[in-house]
Amino acid sequence: MPSPPTFRDFDEARRAARAFLPRALFDYIDRGTEGERALAALREGFDARRVVPRILRPVSAPDLSTRSFQAARPSPFVIAPTALAGLVRFDGEVLAARAACAARVPITISTQSSTAIEAIAEGAPGAELWFQLYVWRDRAETWSLLERVARCGVDTLLLTVDTPASPKKVHNSRNGFGIPLKPSLRLGADLARHPRWTAGVMGRYLLRRGGLPTYAHYPPGAARSVASAIGDGRFALDMVLDEPFVRELRRRWKGRLILKGVLAASDAAQAFALGCDGVVVSSHGGRNHDSAVRPLEMLPRIREAVGPSVTLLADSGVRRGSDAAKLLAAGADLVLLGRAPLYGLAAGGQAGVAAMLNQLTEELRGFLAFSGAPNLAELRSCEWIG
Repeated sequence: MPSPPTFRDFDEARRAARAFLPRALFDYIDRGTEGERALAALREGFDARRVVPRILRPVSAPDLSTRSFQAARPSPFVIAPTALAGLVRFDGEVLAARAACAARVPITISTQSSTAIEAIAEGAPGAELWFQLYVWRDRAETWSLLERVARCGVDTLLLTVDTPASPKKVHNSRNGFGIPLKPSLRLGADLARHPRWTAGVMGRYLLRRGGLPTYAHYPPGAARSVASAIGDGRFALDMVLDEPFVRELRRRWKGRLILKGVLAASDAAQAFALGCDGVVVSSHGGRNHDSAVRPLEMLPRIREAVGPSVTLLADSGVRRGSDAAKLLAAGADLVLLGRAPLYGLAAGGQAGVAAMLNQLTEELRGFLAFSGAPNLAELRSCEWIG
């Protein structure tokens, strides 16, 4: 069993994750693309944005509750989709979903998760599950997957639209990490240096499941394990999506539809014109396009273009509650968390995810108190510099 989490913030959780995970897997989660300037730019953007605090206001216990998609929520956080979270801990997606359920936070399950949506729904009853769609070339199989998702009670679908090509990640090739996972002396030495992960994660899959984890939403013949390539071309990803596809998806999917990966105001307006219920203003955590603008600087333009009544979500680079506060002040209604829950998961399993969610929530609460904002809506009325 994972030991209770001892980290006190994102940075300590990241260090604990780095110690637990093989370097190849840690770098896959932690690092960016090309020169990794997008990662640095995200941090620089949050650090440069400063608030002018107000005083003599009774805000020692700010209200973090919000309302989105006709639902009251105790906080503005959503766990973002991440591929193969089950490699971080055994049954990682189920553990994260249980923690999200306890915190009353939605969790988004990836098409490329290592646990199927049916098993996650069964293993985390009561969790608010969203689903992120990567589109397969075989449209019939894509629609079939969405039918499975809907049968599990999922009513919110995120379509990722910002990955038209495979990003260049030199660290993955240097570390020998990729799908399929290819055996090598470098990778073997990496696993030997991390015996807790090797035995506690991969060893448990071998003992309890009889093999290595895989993309659980793919048919068995298409994806046998992380050590095997996708064996059926019908399940290769269709990386270039267009307006007719979104119209067709909108027609078929009866629940809420959100486009993830929007940075241009005109694209956000187009998404709502096509019938989408929300957009995620996102640079994919700095993992795709190394020269992309920051969500923080584009949110005000997007909010102005689409108006005050539609739902905007945002992510990329959030490490502290103060980062989330800045996205909310810039126009977001909800904030997605990607790396933070994964590091919590690595550091302490389900309890680690719960601890990370709690710490970010309390940091956000403290930011509001020190800034003189009694609730999230008042963040937009604060005076901001930078």
